[in-house]
Amino acid sequence: MNRLIVISNRVSPPTGDGPGNQGGLAVALSAALRESSGIWFGWSGEETDAFTGHINFQRSYGVTTATVDLEAQDVEEYYNGYANCTLWPLFHNRLDLAEFERGFAGGYERVNDRLAETVAPLIEDSDLIWVHDYHLMLLGRNLRARGVNNRIGFFLHIPWPPARLLESLPGHGELFDAMLDYDVIGFQSENWRDSFIEYVQGHTEATIDQNGPDQNGIISLGERRAQIIVCPIGIDFAEFHEAAHGEVARESCRRMKRSANGRTMIVGVDRLDYSKGLPERFLGYERLLASRPDLHGQLFLLQIAPPSREQVRSYQQIRATLDSLSGRINGEFADAEWVPLRYINKGYPRDALAGIYRASRIGLITPLCDGMNLVAKEYVAAQDPEDPGVLILSQFAGAARQLTDALIVNPHSPDELAEAIDRALRMSKKERKERWHSLMANIRDEDVRWWQECFAKALAGSPV
Repeated sequence: MNRLIVISNRVSPPTGDGPGNQGGLAVALSAALRESSGIWFGWSGEETDAFTGHINFQRSYGVTTATVDLEAQDVEEYYNGYANCTLWPLFHNRLDLAEFERGFAGGYERVNDRLAETVAPLIEDSDLIWVHDYHLMLLGRNLRARGVNNRIGFFLHIPWPPARLLESLPGHGELFDAMLDYDVIGFQSENWRDSFIEYVQGHTEATIDQNGPDQNGIISLGERRAQIIVCPIGIDFAEFHEAAHGEVARESCRRMKRSANGRTMIVGVDRLDYSKGLPERFLGYERLLASRPDLHGQLFLLQIAPPSREQVRSYQQIRATLDSLSGRINGEFADAEWVPLRYINKGYPRDALAGIYRASRIGLITPLCDGMNLVAKEYVAAQDPEDPGVLILSQFAGAARQLTDALIVNPHSPDELAEAIDRALRMSKKERKERWHSLMANIRDEDVRWWQECFAKALAGSPV
């Protein structure tokens, strides 16, 4: 097995915290790195006064990590700036929130170059290199410039935007051109792959050879060739299933059922982000309460939304919006014995979340735009097979292409959200079980290890 070099913005080595408490991506990559005696390289998350390229090597649970510190200016321009104020909103269809600062772009180019310069000496001739996500789209080009001729793959965990949006990005042509220095480019769903192909066909001189029923293919420009594949990430099914049946999850489920006091619980779990459709979700729930007074006192929505990127202005704004909406909804509908919306700004361990999912009759996962959304898959995996809950899922989540037996909704429509909740509340146990069995089969069969093996096969040069 060729040695694997994984490169990502942040490094998440195994922690030994127990089943279900490490992200599925980290679990899958850690397993592949152990098997190949590989290295996981990226930013440490720490700052330094001056970038030196010093690498901090560590070994944890059989995985070797190699991390570097970045300067404060690097963090501000590359991470807070270009990655999270330019690319993230643009790639999530929020052109109105994208900030196009030349300094941000310069910082992004500088950090991608510094990381390439630092990692290049670690790469051996037979290594396979796997680069992850929108933070590092230029890394392949910078490695090629340093004579790295290895197979290099890139996986985009977030959406690829429509061509009409991407063309608003200054330097979008150069960004695309750099992508062709990867041998394999992976996407979460056909939607994002098709947007990429749309851009290629309308804005470049590259050609596309699409063969086979899945419409994947090869993009060619001059002598460069890049294979494009759809390879949706899954959860670590075995580990999460174990966590969902562990004592922490069982106790969490018992506590939530006691707290519900006979009321039906609806749950949403999302990082606090404008792409997750939380204001729209609150408005849909408000529409249900306004149209169905008979439900007052019979149900509640638990929304868990741990904050992130708090130094970015748009994230401060979404938090203020949700604070206002939750206060208004509770002020209008609550009484002395019932609060219809429990809005919580903190995170929970994944095994505790598994118990919360299991106690919920409805999982309300309604992002406006999402590369995949693994919460939807975790919700299904945590359910009681004899009395499963109902997943309500946005049509704009990558997961909607796989989880077709969820109730698929347009998250922009409060009426559609309200109707989906009402339908889920009335759904028979027989229908709930039939839908759950179908969803569970996909989540079990196309788990995170399936995803890792699918991409690794393409990266090694084998047919997918």
